[in-house]
Amino acid sequence: MSTPSRRDRLRPLELVGLSAVIAAFTGLIVLMSTRMAYESLVWAGVAFIGSLVIIAMTVLAIKPRREELTDIEEMDSPY
Repeated sequence: MSTPSRRDRLRPLELVGLSAVIAAFTGLIVLMSTRMAYESLVWAGVAFIGSLVIIAMTVLAIKPRREELTDIEEMDSPY
């Protein structure tokens, strides 16, 4: 049985980081337009959660490649 590569282990962190960048951008835009820090934080939180959900659903919708399917089958086999 093989262990996942470093890239495979860090993939979720990339997606969370992308959501954080989207949230920071949204919060900055709201802060510059309204000058209300609390409202900026609220919108940044909404953007973070919304983008995280959208990215996760998009990743789930992608069909795995043939190599990934064989890897999943190898991990599921008891031997």
